Amino acid sequence: MSLTCQVQVILNNLSKEKIETVKKALEPDNVNFPEGLSLNVENIDNKLVFNFESRENMKKLIGTVDEVLEHVQLALKVIE
Repeated sequence: MSLTCQVQVILNNLSKEKIETVKKALEPDNVNFPEGLSLNVENIDNKLVFNFESRENMKKLIGTVDEVLEHVQLALKVIE
């Protein structure tokens, strides 16, 4: 049996500048993403939407979500 888990995180009320800065800050993290995990980042209106998916290890998924959100928080602090 194969288990797939999806997590969506939405950051609301961001300026276009903040959205672009965060997306650029995360680009290096999307290279060599762990096998079985995927991340899609979308800009919808004034929202930044993160769609995570794991087909294997849920602990890796939780750790990845945590790490990405830490990087987002850091990027937002830098541009404040």
